[in-house]
Amino acid sequence: MNDKEPLLKNYNKLLNDNDSDNDNKSFSDWRQYFNRQKADAKNKKLDDEINHTTKDIPISVFQLFRFADRIDILLIIIALCLILIHEVCVLANVILFGRITGLFATTSFAVDCNNQYQNLTSTIIKNSVCPLGIDLNPLNYDRLHNLCHYNNKSISSTLSPLTPLFHENVMHLVHWFLALSILAFLCTSLEYICWTTATKRQTSRMSVLLFQSLIQRLITKETEEQLNTYSKAGQIAQEVFSSLRTVLSFNGSKYQQKQYDKELKLNEWCTVRKDAAFGAFFGWLFFINFIVYSIGFTFGSILMSYETHRILTISEILVVVNMFAQALSFLNSVGPFFQSISEAQGAAVSVFQLIDEVHDENLNEKEILEENISDENSISDINGDIEFDNVSFSYPSRETATALNNLKLIARANQTTALVGSSGCGKSTCVSLLLRYYEPSSGRIMIDGQSITDYKIKQFRQNIGVVSQEPILFGISIYENIRFGKLNATREEIEQAAEQANAHNFIMKLPNKYETLVGERGIQLSGGEKQRIALARALVKQPNILLLDEATSALDNASEKIVQEALDRACKNRTTIVIAHRLTTIQNADYIYVLDKGSVIEEGTHETLMIKEGGKYQTMVKMQQSEKTIDTQDGLMYMTQAAAEDEEQISCLLGGLRGPLFSILLATIINVSDLFEFNDCKYTDIRRRVSITSGLFILLGAAFMILHFFQFVTFGIAGAKLVSRLRLKAFACLLRQEVAYFDRPENSSGAICTQLSSNAAAIEDMAGSRLGVICEGLSMSTFGFLLGFFYNWELTIIIAIPFVILLIANVMQIRLSSWLKTQSDRIYCQASTLAVEVLTNMRTVKQLSMENEVLRQYSNMIDQVLRMSWRPEALFATVFGLYWMMDSLILGLLYWRALVLVENNELDMNDIVIISAFGIFALGSIKVAGMLARRIGASFAAAHAFFDLFDRIPTIDNGSNKGQKLTNFSEETEFNQVKFIYPSRPTVLVLNKLQLSIKSGQRIALVGASGCGKSTIIQLLERFYDVTNGQLTLDGVDIRKLNIQWLRSCLGVVSQEPILFDLTIAENIAYGLENIPMDEIVLAATKANIHQFIQQLPQGYETKVGVKGSFLSGGEKQRIAIARVLIRRPKILLLDEATSAMDPYNERIVQEALDQAQTEDSSRTSIIIAHRLSTIRSCDVIHVLEMGRIVESGTHIELIQKGGIYYKMLNAQNNIQ
Repeated sequence: MNDKEPLLKNYNKLLNDNDSDNDNKSFSDWRQYFNRQKADAKNKKLDDEINHTTKDIPISVFQLFRFADRIDILLIIIALCLILIHEVCVLANVILFGRITGLFATTSFAVDCNNQYQNLTSTIIKNSVCPLGIDLNPLNYDRLHNLCHYNNKSISSTLSPLTPLFHENVMHLVHWFLALSILAFLCTSLEYICWTTATKRQTSRMSVLLFQSLIQRLITKETEEQLNTYSKAGQIAQEVFSSLRTVLSFNGSKYQQKQYDKELKLNEWCTVRKDAAFGAFFGWLFFINFIVYSIGFTFGSILMSYETHRILTISEILVVVNMFAQALSFLNSVGPFFQSISEAQGAAVSVFQLIDEVHDENLNEKEILEENISDENSISDINGDIEFDNVSFSYPSRETATALNNLKLIARANQTTALVGSSGCGKSTCVSLLLRYYEPSSGRIMIDGQSITDYKIKQFRQNIGVVSQEPILFGISIYENIRFGKLNATREEIEQAAEQANAHNFIMKLPNKYETLVGERGIQLSGGEKQRIALARALVKQPNILLLDEATSALDNASEKIVQEALDRACKNRTTIVIAHRLTTIQNADYIYVLDKGSVIEEGTHETLMIKEGGKYQTMVKMQQSEKTIDTQDGLMYMTQAAAEDEEQISCLLGGLRGPLFSILLATIINVSDLFEFNDCKYTDIRRRVSITSGLFILLGAAFMILHFFQFVTFGIAGAKLVSRLRLKAFACLLRQEVAYFDRPENSSGAICTQLSSNAAAIEDMAGSRLGVICEGLSMSTFGFLLGFFYNWELTIIIAIPFVILLIANVMQIRLSSWLKTQSDRIYCQASTLAVEVLTNMRTVKQLSMENEVLRQYSNMIDQVLRMSWRPEALFATVFGLYWMMDSLILGLLYWRALVLVENNELDMNDIVIISAFGIFALGSIKVAGMLARRIGASFAAAHAFFDLFDRIPTIDNGSNKGQKLTNFSEETEFNQVKFIYPSRPTVLVLNKLQLSIKSGQRIALVGASGCGKSTIIQLLERFYDVTNGQLTLDGVDIRKLNIQWLRSCLGVVSQEPILFDLTIAENIAYGLENIPMDEIVLAATKANIHQFIQQLPQGYETKVGVKGSFLSGGEKQRIAIARVLIRRPKILLLDEATSAMDPYNERIVQEALDQAQTEDSSRTSIIIAHRLSTIRSCDVIHVLEMGRIVESGTHIELIQKGGIYYKMLNAQNNIQ
């Protein structure tokens, strides 16, 4: 048995939890989520201390790449170089845009002035003013001066439009646009490939390193909660789905849903605050963008109106202003990616801290993963003398409690040494120290006179075989589970080990034999079958040292006898240390040590210890012999006798007007600014127009800043609430599914929690502020196209064609990303399942020296995703290049067509500026949507997975309120010709025409070999499964017609492995019930013989028990589980090997509690499953099962009189004892 650490008093955590609960009740949501102040100064000080100790250290962007190797760094450098080249293309694009705009302005002005000269020459000369219709142009000041103030007869020839030079210049610039578009395509495609490859490589490496660090760090405690990505809610999900049968048995689904919902709501407003901050930031960037244009054109027009050292043209103003605006535009367009970087930095804090964290108890594990066994000298030739020399030890988590106190003992080579004593005396601590899970506080442990610290840890463990009380199997095949004992074992060796452990026969009866999947934690097998496979795993390695920790406690009599014989054979020629509660199993040990409070109080052989009158060992033996004597007397007495028994999106639509309105203002201000080319013009009105237009820029920017803020906030609220609802609905939907659904490998607790986390996160990516950005872009494109068609449909068509191409490319990206997300999630779920199993069963992993093997498996799974994504990434890179190619391509095509239209006098400058500016905005919006296409695809795949779950109709609805509730339930139960086959093992008939009647108030017992169907009967009664054939009735009513919640409320289950939740003792006792007064909780605890123990704890009933009760010993957990049953006052009590794994002292106490539970209500029906026949002698009826049917029935005495199977089982057990 593993030593259980006593309850830990976590004042900080408990007070913090209490504070949180009180705050939830006393403060509004606004105060709760927006940094509410605590009134209690003492609690505030305590919270400050907690926050100080747990404060995260910020992670810089560069630190995100700390695990990049040389190849990654090379790829990143190449990507950065390509980015620089690409940015040069962007700058060149801006310059070309300014030049070609100015060139068109020149020609446009020439056309207008020629027409005005021919039609309005006299008016111009008469008024001596500039024509008010002049468009922006960069013509020489002198020519403008002559135009405005002189009657130049040659004006028509001077301003002759569309000269060959103009045509040549425009085509030259168009060619540059095309060349830049091709260069941008090549650079961005290669940049995408290099950057994506580098980041994926180092991300996968970091995930493997994180997993490796977890393996190094975790030794003694369960670590499932560390795998969850969304805080306490994820921990609750992991705990619930890994203990689903307990949750369903006690109708705890609603309670768990409330707890889950409570934790989800705590995270909602964190998301809203984050999105509000991003909204304010990027709204401010948009505002600054408009200010840049306003100030740029205002100041530029002022410079143009005065003579300076050179003449400033509108082309130069456009270039300079666009340079600044382009930089801000990039910040705006990468807004969603800044958000992703910030989220990555936040996530990296905990990940990097976990990787970097080193604890004292991990020093032994520091280099274990790099240890190469082949490089070391073999220690297979060690003699095996083990000595504990004045060893003292305290667990790091309870340094004030001494687990071992100057312990001195010697285990001789090739001998069997037994350690006995009550729970908590230090027996299993000796095993932990010998396996070097910890280092002694003082003293030393030696083998053959050499300290064990001189041996390589991994190599040392490979020479030790451990068989524990609780068999730990992994969710893989039987063959692989046994092979984990010796990774290079042949099939013959594996089958031989299975035969030695009495497992081969039952394995061969399974449909897939050794390839049968055992399910998560071996759930598909009975307790005895799991233990025998665990035994085979230990025997296959042929260890030099064998450690047996209650190895046969969970086996039936026949299996126990055979396995014990196998163990006896295995112990020969090996150093063996046996920990035992059943003292008859160690009477043949060469030497026995009796431990108490971490020290040896008695030692010797069985014979010498029995001579000591009043000794601890003698007392323990006599206590157990008294039960055996009663059974034996029963047999002798009666052998001679003969007898026959959704959210608002208005802000996005308004935000979409930003591009079109900006284009109009830009064209207006360009049209106005050119008038400042004339010094002698009356430009008072023109300055006013510039000021008005610039003011409109500022007002428009302010309006969109506000809209942007509310867009982020509203979408943030909608996204946070949507994701919370999705998670809660999925959580509730999963709890409604039948138990068989979770027997499938793809639906393990680890896989389900990964899906809850990753799928919801994928939807959250697109349901929040990023969705607002996409909606804004689409609305901007829609308004822009309407505006473009209004001004000039031909140029708008030129923009629309590549826009549609990119839209189609986006759709392809989304579909491919959705497929990739589905496939990668499948692999990630497998990896998560492996990680949860390994980290949960860390002791077993270390006992078997499997660290490198599980790391290899985990790494292979992650690499599968990388290999799978190569081709999709090539397509993504191509599309990514297209995005940045289209800027130059569209502008080149646009101005090429504009040249033709200007030649035909079908277009003026305003239209060109408006449409070209709109084209840039439209492409910008489709770019943002395209860059988020992968997230969109992932969110579609996640939504599809959620909808599939929501649409699934369970065969047994655990949340159903339908069905009949029996008003006068008399507890009459009958199995009528019941056949049953587990859905996961469709070829194995577990129950075969079972006929069983149970009367009201009866105490019946079910006995038989492992796998005969005893536990299946209880699972059918709890309606975890429905019968395959036949009928199961309660009071004559088919169980399938009964209300499932009512049915389970009538049942009380106490199993061999009690499952407690990470709650207080009081909450565990009252689990599944509402508004239970404290008096009833105390009464139930008193009946279960646990009240006195609870009162001795510092926090009493408010003490947290840890994940699955990890802070309690086995007996303490079992008694709390009994109290949990008693408070429900069940009509039918189901006891499944409730005391088989306990030492005599705890077994006696728990058995008294069970007897109290069975006798306090005379009408209560009890169904007991037992391997120890001494615990069922007083039952009204004992049923012996074999091959899924009842072969004998009767009372204890009647079955002895028959001399049948039961009598043989009793004799076999007595012989073992």
